[in-house]
Amino acid sequence: MEVLIDACANIGFPMVIAIYLLTRIEGKMENLTISINKLSGALEKSL
Repeated sequence: MEVLIDACANIGFPMVIAIYLLTRIEGKMENLTISINKLSGALEKSL
């Protein structure tokens, strides 16, 4: 039983942190993609 608890503590915590960080980064990446597309469109219009 103790081995199972140790495994959850050692694997579960990093997994939760990774999922949290990935969900936060996803929103920022989406905003960055939109900004890059807008910049690309503005550059095409100016040429």
